[in-house]
Amino acid sequence: MNIKEMFIRFWRSDNEKVSLVRDVFVAVLAVLVVLLVLWAYTGQWFAAPMVAIESGSMEHNNSPFGRLGTIDAGDMVLVQKVYTKDDLITHGGNFGGASEKEDPSNFFYGDWGDVVIYKPLGREDVSQIIHRLMCWVDVNTEGETTYTIAEYGVLNETSINIPELGLRNSKPSWEHSGYLTKGDNNKVIDQISDICPQPIKIGWISGKARLEIPWLGTINLFFEDIISGKNTVSNVHEDSLICLGLVIVILVSIPIILDVKDYLRDKKNRET
Repeated sequence: MNIKEMFIRFWRSDNEKVSLVRDVFVAVLAVLVVLLVLWAYTGQWFAAPMVAIESGSMEHNNSPFGRLGTIDAGDMVLVQKVYTKDDLITHGGNFGGASEKEDPSNFFYGDWGDVVIYKPLGREDVSQIIHRLMCWVDVNTEGETTYTIAEYGVLNETSINIPELGLRNSKPSWEHSGYLTKGDNNKVIDQISDICPQPIKIGWISGKARLEIPWLGTINLFFEDIISGKNTVSNVHEDSLICLGLVIVILVSIPIILDVKDYLRDKKNRET
């Protein structure tokens, strides 16, 4: 018996033990195929290709029921790997960036520019942050510190006045150049708060957010809360929980409906 014949017998066998092995094999194969597709798309080989959203810092008040199209607590997003500044697009201002050009291809999750997942100060022992890239700042620390933020028309200034970023004649204690980031639902940039008091280096960025998977991240948050003692599930809005419940009901109902359908068909066959 050759390999092809053995595989056919295995695939068509009615033996319960063989059927169980076959079902497990198919399930594992399906998971591997999905992982390979996700890894290939995100470039995050043998690492987590997606993250669950814990907080509401990226929420939008005008989001519809179910909060589709924006990043909200309980969602999941794919994390596409980045390598250089050329892989990223900032929100920007009147002198550059996605908001100035208003190119629809650079509109992500309800606003202009890329949303990134980064490690605050490059640390591995704290939770990653998912916020929008607002702009790049060049910091010159030779002599009196000066700042250049070309996208907002700030050129070699000793203080920064960009109210929409929370900077009002500010002289931040930044030590190097990098990205300034902000949650869409926050009033000020991370770099003048405790979130990450220094500009973001390329090496701190795990990737940029791509493809919102709504609500399903709540399941991940639930188990993480059990393990860590947190309560991040409380950040998930009621409408998102309702939508998640409907998805679960539908997924559970499908195999039940199929089994009932098979049962009724077999019963009808026996009666005829």
